[in-house]
Amino acid sequence: MKKALVIIGLSILAVSCNKTAEVKEVKTAYIDTSLLMKEYTEAKDVEAKYKAQAEEKGRQLQAEINRFKQDAANFQSQAQANGQQWAQQRGAELQKREQQLGYAQQQLSQQLQQESGVEMDSLISGVKKFIKEYGKKNGYAYIYGTGDAATVLYAEDKYDITKEVIKALNDKYKASPKAEEKPAAKEEAKK
Repeated sequence: MKKALVIIGLSILAVSCNKTAEVKEVKTAYIDTSLLMKEYTEAKDVEAKYKAQAEEKGRQLQAEINRFKQDAANFQSQAQANGQQWAQQRGAELQKREQQLGYAQQQLSQQLQQESGVEMDSLISGVKKFIKEYGKKNGYAYIYGTGDAATVLYAEDKYDITKEVIKALNDKYKASPKAEEKPAAKEEAKK
């Protein structure tokens, strides 16, 4: 009886050792995230939008700064003619204006950074969602990111799907109603 159990045990062990393990190929790829954000049309549009806003608001602020500089130059020439009390009063007013202009510059910069940051965060979230859907649709088990925040230290070029994803994202963006509204908004801004 013991011999029979040992023989059965050894037979099962021998059979289980002869089984070959099934190896399923895992489909992976990577995307150069820096290149993706440089060549994605919506990202370019968002960047251009805030650059144009910064230039427009910067011009308005620069005009105010130029007026201040002119007033400061006039103050220098008029200070001796109008006396010390006038010079002190006018000097205090100019200092206050200078501080206000500094605060306005800082506030403008922070406002633009915050607005663009919110829009870029939303854009990046949308890109991540798109990549996830793209990966599922095309049978990828993993899609890695490279670029500024590199998570892949090496990959063969044949696994790079960056250009495919950029094209798909740009096609989706062009097809969306938002893409048609933005050029119209740009035309109105130019007027």
